[in-house]
Amino acid sequence: MYCVICKDKPDHVDVRMQNRPDHVSYVLADPSVKTAGPFLADDGETMIGTLLILDVASRADAEAFATNDPYHKAGLFESVEVLPWKHLIGGLADPNA
Repeated sequence: MYCVICKDKPDHVDVRMQNRPDHVSYVLADPSVKTAGPFLADDGETMIGTLLILDVASRADAEAFATNDPYHKAGLFESVEVLPWKHLIGGLADPNA
């Protein structure tokens, strides 16, 4: 599994919101996404990034997923980090449930 940590460019909330429907559809359509959600600013509401847990075979697969994300294509992200990740505690949400 891989963890994909994406941080938005400052002052790009409008880009996020314009591309959110396509991003959500993209994430929900891929069964390799085990859990996902936005990072929030300290106000608890403003979305400032994205966390994805992907069950894929390789870093290249995780990077390809991130590259094809509508948010990435729209230029939202300031940074994208892909790290190997091992599930240890807690359940992983089924995005199709």
